[in-house]
Amino acid sequence: MNNQFRIKTEEPEEEIVEREEKVDKEVKEGGLTIFFRKLFVEGVVSKETATGVLPYLIFLCVLGMIYIANSHMAVKNIREIDKLSKEVKELSSEYKSLKADLMFKSKMTEVAKKVDTLGIRELIEPPQKLVIEDKK
Repeated sequence: MNNQFRIKTEEPEEEIVEREEKVDKEVKEGGLTIFFRKLFVEGVVSKETATGVLPYLIFLCVLGMIYIANSHMAVKNIREIDKLSKEVKELSSEYKSLKADLMFKSKMTEVAKKVDTLGIRELIEPPQKLVIEDKK
């Protein structure tokens, strides 16, 4: 590791002034373009490393898209499950109310009231048993 402070103090003032003028010129060109120029041409990332990393970046982009699609599908499934559970509760309550209504209408007294208008009355005496004898 270099001692950057010592190097800066040892440099003559003329070089520092030249660097400041150079930086001022570069800022006038546009900060963003200079950043990318230094990043890709002069410095950290070269064209070879950028193209070498390209398949990995594409793989990461595909994984990101799959992750986003998966989360959208999960939210869609949760909404559908909520909708179906509400429908099940509604149908269950409807079933219970219809069943209670049917049980009430099938009571003997309710049936007797409904068929009384037709002239049919409830039996007072028990039914008679018919016995058939075999002719052997």
